[in-house]
Amino acid sequence: MIVWGVIFMKGIISLQQTTDMTLEKAFEQFICEKKALNLSEDTIKTYKRIFGNFTDFFPEKLCKEVSSATIFQFVEFLQTRNPKIKIVTVNSYLRHLRAIFYYFMEAGYMNRFSIKMIKYEKDLKETYSMAELERLLKKPDIKATRFSDYRNWVMINYFVGTGNRLNTVCNLKIADIDFENHEIVLRKVKNKKPYTIPLTPTLEKTLAEYLRYRKGERDEYLFCSQYGGKLSRDSVTTAIYRYNRSRGVTKTSVHLFRHTFATEYLRNGGREGLLQKLLGHSTPSMTNEYVHMVASDLKENFEQFNPLEKLKNAVHDKKAIHLRP
Repeated sequence: MIVWGVIFMKGIISLQQTTDMTLEKAFEQFICEKKALNLSEDTIKTYKRIFGNFTDFFPEKLCKEVSSATIFQFVEFLQTRNPKIKIVTVNSYLRHLRAIFYYFMEAGYMNRFSIKMIKYEKDLKETYSMAELERLLKKPDIKATRFSDYRNWVMINYFVGTGNRLNTVCNLKIADIDFENHEIVLRKVKNKKPYTIPLTPTLEKTLAEYLRYRKGERDEYLFCSQYGGKLSRDSVTTAIYRYNRSRGVTKTSVHLFRHTFATEYLRNGGREGLLQKLLGHSTPSMTNEYVHMVASDLKENFEQFNPLEKLKNAVHDKKAIHLRP
């Protein structure tokens, strides 16, 4: 067994490789560092879940046993276990494993190798149609419905009207709705940089009415269970699934409301730079994906500038050309 530590050479500290570090111990160090860097609990859970899947697949215990070939085998394992798994899901596994294993490599626990994402043609992001949204947003009879159903209707109003992520909505407090300044304060966001977004008249009216029924103190969660407690992500996902199906809408993803907000915002003339701020994207590249989805932009003046339309008289000329046999 070879264990190298920190040695001093001519006043310079040199960290040499520890070749007997186990995956388990190295991962504990990785998680400890991420917690110290204040990563969200959801992100920590995702790292643990994905690393757990990898260690279930890989029987070896030492970091040094992992190589680029191991990664390819793991991808094959994922695809064999679930033939319908999407490339974007496989890349999510690889992205998280890359962060973990690059940490191991930097620490000297693992030989260096690169982990690349699988290239693929991105599908257009699915959205809710206007007809589906109309069914979902048709107001229920407050006096004849349960609080949970009414709350779900309000939540969908909120998702459609803001494009906020699920985790952000689950952590909204009543105090975050600023009726006086017509703003919403978003504190629990992915990049940990709280910001405000406008509160539109329609959503403001809906939330004001909702709070008359919901009641509660300013430091309580905006969207709550029937007992006033905080809703978990799974609870919201299940509630929206059941609500959508009850309205005859087969699409049930909460995240689709975010896609829908973004694409409709652009279709209605919203600027890409402002959309980036509204969605809390760190870089323009993330917002650009929605820009490519907006087919209506391509339709504008399409006939006017299309070369085939310029030549339509030739295309539809009744005098056919006789070609030589």
